[in-house]
This record gives sequence, structure tokens and C-alpha cells, in this order.
Amino acid sequence: MNPILRNILAVIAGLFIGGVVNNILILISGSIIPAPNGADVSTREGLVAAMPFFEPKNFIFPFLAHALGTFAGSAATIKIAFSNKTKLAFIVGAFFLLAGIIMVTILPSPVWYTILDLTFAYIPMSYLAVKLFRKKAQKI
Repeated sequence: MNPILRNILAVIAGLFIGGVVNNILILISGSIIPAPNGADVSTREGLVAAMPFFEPKNFIFPFLAHALGTFAGSAATIKIAFSNKTKLAFIVGAFFLLAGIIMVTILPSPVWYTILDLTFAYIPMSYLAVKLFRKKAQKI
């Protein structure tokens, strides 16, 4: 396969895999840590209205979804890419960071969570994936 095409497909696969991991964690989050009583989190409007009643525990799974989704996407990209694995992993992290920035503008969250999420859930998770998987990929 053409190396450039393989790298493009690696980024697309990383974004897809990361998105799937993110969505799975968001979907199961309510069954593990339920929303506050009476909160309708099935719509954007309901979620915005319920946000003031959320406790810090309600932000655990969104953070994990963002962090683990980015990590999984970056790791998959590293495994699939032909070359420039580090750069491509950070491109995936940058896409997820952009999505996180868009999300906090669409769905306002507490300032502490926004800072935590945007600072630690995206680029650092790509960096961790690079540190864990890039060395193994080089040895192969």
C-alpha cells in the first residue's frame, strides 16, 4: 500500500476508533454514575439546564471518555501508520482537542472542568500513547 495513503488511513482509523471509545464511555456513564435526580440529559437543553446540579463525580466519565478516546485513537494511528507515527498521533490528539474546544462552547461546563479537560485529556494522552507504543513500533 502507498505509504501516504496508509498514513491518511491511519489518522482516519485513529479518529474513528477514538470516537467509538469516547461514545461507549459516554453511553455507559449514566448507568455507573447517574445524573442528578430529575435531570434530563437526553437533550442538549436538558443537559445545559442540569449542569448546575452536577457534582464533580458526574464529570469523571466525560473526562475518561475524552482522555481514553484520544489515547486509543493515537495508539491506533501509531500502530497503523507507515511513517511519521509521532506527528500523526499528535494530529489525532489535535483533532480531539479541537472537538473538545467546540464541545465546551456548545455545552458550557464548570471552569475547573474545562481547564482540566482541555489541559490533560487530549495532547497529554497522545503523548502517552507515543511514549508507550512508539518505542515498540520502532523495534518491529
